Amino acid sequence: MSNCILCQEIGGTLIYQNDFIRVINANEPHYPAFTRVILQKHVAEMTDLTTEERHRLMEYVYLVEKVQRECLSPDKINLAQFGTMVPHIHWHIIPRFKWDLHYPSSFWSSPTHDPQENSYKEQIALQNNLLSTYHQALKNALETL
Repeated sequence: MSNCILCQEIGGTLIYQNDFIRVINANEPHYPAFTRVILQKHVAEMTDLTTEERHRLMEYVYLVEKVQRECLSPDKINLAQFGTMVPHIHWHIIPRFKWDLHYPSSFWSSPTHDPQENSYKEQIALQNNLLSTYHQALKNALETL
């Protein structure tokens, strides 16, 4: 679709893609491992997919969650699929930590932590240092599906 940003652009840093999905790092500075699974074809709603396509898509989403848990040890993982702003199926997989900027609220809520605190900056730096290991582990896992 010509006016859909996810049809026109990758949507972040590409980690993996095939003919069905692409997986990207969303490049959110306060959430270094924020990952999106984006359907390659333009479809707005999950129920517009066949049952087989829905199951296949969710296998990718769940695999991203699994690799995040193994590589990053988050306190929680948020899975979300909205599509209000961009009506193209894409899933947000966001590892959450008790130290993160908005924990325990949603990442679009008012901050609950000060991003200028040294402890916060140290945690973000640690997460950034894990990104290449996480991305490689994720790519390797996705290639098995």
